[in-house]
Amino acid sequence: MKPSLDDTYKHKGLRKKLVDGIRAKGIKDEAVLAAINQIPRHLFLDSAFDDVAYMDKAFPIGEGQTISQPYTVAYQSELLQINRGDRVLEIGTGSAYQAVVLAAMGAKVFTIERQKKLFDENKKFDYLKQFVWIKFFYGDGFKGLPTYGPFDKVIITAAAPEIPPALIEQMKVGGKMVIPVDVGNVQQMRRVTKLEQGLDIEYFENFSFVPMLQGKTQ
Repeated sequence: MKPSLDDTYKHKGLRKKLVDGIRAKGIKDEAVLAAINQIPRHLFLDSAFDDVAYMDKAFPIGEGQTISQPYTVAYQSELLQINRGDRVLEIGTGSAYQAVVLAAMGAKVFTIERQKKLFDENKKFDYLKQFVWIKFFYGDGFKGLPTYGPFDKVIITAAAPEIPPALIEQMKVGGKMVIPVDVGNVQQMRRVTKLEQGLDIEYFENFSFVPMLQGKTQ
């Protein structure tokens, strides 16, 4: 159950400290940092996490899922190179924190969640109703949203066994996908640019994500 909490001066101060820490770790995109400074992360967590919500850590949100570490959110958002008005397909809504960060940067976000309980909770989460350009879908992330494409950007927030071909098909030429791909027990962050012929793949740091699974839950 999402709490109904104010965004206090204490929360804002903790958020600024979090942003300073993320900047010190190497995030340079000021639009990303501004979005993280703007969004009250504590609202996306159970009230039991209120005192630790601005630690640079992942936390459980139920259904075996987590809200990503803020540095990871910033890292993926920076690699996406968001332009205002970009149509972004997100695979793995989770808490919706990543989607809101992208929306705060001016993106139009189409986000898919396979866990029915998390999808239903987000539909009832009052804070999200102000973000009119986040569209929520319950479905299989491996299939994407072909009727809503093509997309400028694709972000996958779960550990993928491979680069899903269906999602590449739904990208514009010149579009970019940021995806953590399984490499042993960790995931290597990759940025995939769709070319007229083929793909350009860049390789970045290793992270740890929950698995990207096929199908939907009931």
